[in-house]
Amino acid sequence: MAKAVKICLAGEGGQGVQSVAEIIADAANAEGREALYIPNFGVEQRGGVSIAYLQIADQPIGAPKFDKADILVALSDRAVRRCKQYVDENTVYVYDASIEGVEDDLPKEGEAKKVLAIPALEISKNELHPRVFNILIMGAVIGATGVIPVDAAKAAIEKKLGYKFEQNPQLRELNFKAIDRGIELMK
Repeated sequence: MAKAVKICLAGEGGQGVQSVAEIIADAANAEGREALYIPNFGVEQRGGVSIAYLQIADQPIGAPKFDKADILVALSDRAVRRCKQYVDENTVYVYDASIEGVEDDLPKEGEAKKVLAIPALEISKNELHPRVFNILIMGAVIGATGVIPVDAAKAAIEKKLGYKFEQNPQLRELNFKAIDRGIELMK
């Protein structure tokens, strides 16, 4: 990978944006890659817009923040509106298909490389479990960028959530299904 992959994840506090960024960064570090993760959120524990800035590269990363993202994932209407400034013609813009009332705020043709609506919330509710919504989103990021191998992502999830998996082994399978399903959405 010649240049850093710049990832911006944005949603409401409590949607797991920061957890996803942290797990991806941990997986990249475990692979011997450089990873830089900067959280940005309001004082609210839940309900405020939460943004995670993540860069992954094979060489040292010069600055923690970036102007434009290679991929931007918006998980709420406020996130769509708040993150417009990080989009340019090279950005893959992904948002949850259930978000309503943002049609005028989404990038127009030519303003982003691609604009993709994915049914992440619907899939997590109907096929999996609402608790793995963020892991499904993580799979979508991996599927769109190839920034880390799936096995590294699953190992990082295991490391972060292993204690929960010991208590309930079905959670492991559910999380791994969610990451696979997210990757599948991006094909």
